[in-house]
Amino acid sequence: MPLNIVLIEPEIPNNTGNIGRLSLASGSNLHLVKPFGFEIDDKRLKRAGLDYWQHLNITYYESADEFFKINADKKMAFLSSHGEKSHWDIAFEDDMFLVFGKESVGLPKDLLETQKNALFKIPLYSKHIRSLNLANAVSIVIYEGLKKLR
Repeated sequence: MPLNIVLIEPEIPNNTGNIGRLSLASGSNLHLVKPFGFEIDDKRLKRAGLDYWQHLNITYYESADEFFKINADKKMAFLSSHGEKSHWDIAFEDDMFLVFGKESVGLPKDLLETQKNALFKIPLYSKHIRSLNLANAVSIVIYEGLKKLR
């Protein structure tokens, strides 16, 4: 029943470390797509991931093209503040891939265009923020998926 967390070009090691920890706690697989905004041995990544990093089921990809080529047959949902549908509307399935963009700009524009039918957002109830912290957003979506799949 594992879900798959996909981070496209993550930039902040603390977020990636926290998401790694979440991945292990939730039984999810973690997919990291290069380039990263940090080195994988960054002490901030290790501090946030604590001593759990070695236990993760993690796959690295050299590029988004490589990721999508390898996983072309997988069911995916894309998370972005530009989505029109709520994350509550995702039809979660076992082994589904939940794709998140980098902290500074989110998902690439071409994905926003080509994946409109699979694009979802987490509702925000204040006009004073643009988005949530990436690690928080991943947590919200993963646990919503687990709730629906159990």
